[in-house]
Amino acid sequence: MTRKTVRIAMNGVTGRMGYRQHLVRSILALRDQGGLDLGDGTVLWPEPILVGRRGHALREIAERHGLEHWSTDVDAVLADPTVDIYFDAQVTSAREEAIERAVAAGKHIYTEKPTATGLEGALELARLAHEKGIKHGVVQDKIFLPGLLKLKRLIDGGFFGRILSVRGEFGYWVFEGDWQSAQRPSWNYRAEDGGGIVVDMFPHWEYVLHGLFGRVVSVQALAATHVPQRWDEDGKPYDATADDAAYGIFELEGGAVAQINSSWAVRVNRDELVEFQVDGTLGSAVAGLRNCRVQHRSATPKPVWDPDVPATEVFRDQWQEVPDNAEFDNGFKAQWELFLKHVYADAPYHWDLLAGARGVQLAELGLKSSAEGRRLDVPEISL
Repeated sequence: MTRKTVRIAMNGVTGRMGYRQHLVRSILALRDQGGLDLGDGTVLWPEPILVGRRGHALREIAERHGLEHWSTDVDAVLADPTVDIYFDAQVTSAREEAIERAVAAGKHIYTEKPTATGLEGALELARLAHEKGIKHGVVQDKIFLPGLLKLKRLIDGGFFGRILSVRGEFGYWVFEGDWQSAQRPSWNYRAEDGGGIVVDMFPHWEYVLHGLFGRVVSVQALAATHVPQRWDEDGKPYDATADDAAYGIFELEGGAVAQINSSWAVRVNRDELVEFQVDGTLGSAVAGLRNCRVQHRSATPKPVWDPDVPATEVFRDQWQEVPDNAEFDNGFKAQWELFLKHVYADAPYHWDLLAGARGVQLAELGLKSSAEGRRLDVPEISL
């Protein structure tokens, strides 16, 4: 067995997502399992180089996990020929320029989404990477979650028949920051800093819908700022200039319709923080992050509308749980493994910068639809 060290520049690991999901639960988890076996006698050993602006935070993380390499000099790290991959989990407004520099340095690119603040910039990154001949991938984690993997299994098995509609509910109450600290950073609520739930979540909905049900061909959205004032990390009040809720209707190729509500100003009365109900001619399913329940046509009850008497049925009890039938790893780690196999074993990989640009396009059109109060077509994009 040959061990090959893979040096990965990881920019943005001082943030919650970059640290928890990408560094600890993906890259360090790969090291804990002895590396990534490519199946040809080679084991990849990821060696992270922590990159960012806050040296003290990088040093603390490195010491906590016994890592040797960290730097506040991004250009020096990109100029290092031993660094193979650049990963970006920075704030959205800083991502586009950093990826462009990494592409110019010839590094393979793996990045969080959105890849840029606008479609033009996202497409340019995809073009530059294609012209450079490097491998590139965009995090599209939700399709690797157990609940949606079960949903994909149902689709592939023909459970639904013809899919008619998808209903999605996502969100939770994010505290304003005055009497309880907020669970999300304040920049998320400032449009000038790249914040907003449309920019954050519509790229997710694009790849979930595209990957499971069909390409989005039109969008009609209403974005809202329900909480106009919040308090930042220093306890200072600020005006929320970005949307904290969005209500979208997406027409899909093939005729199905998806309705997805996204909100940071909603209290949760569902089993998981995100749930998708899929209705088809032969059956329906409700999938969350981990669980999935189904109701087949043959087992569908026949309720009758009668508002004058109490409900006699417990509707949730009429659904059947879909078994795991497999062991599900962390979704972020699973996609990291696929990307590393793509780079070093030329394994197929579909979630590239062009796929990331489709997410940026849907967010851009969603905001335009809300501003103009009309439905907009979503044209296909290419390099």
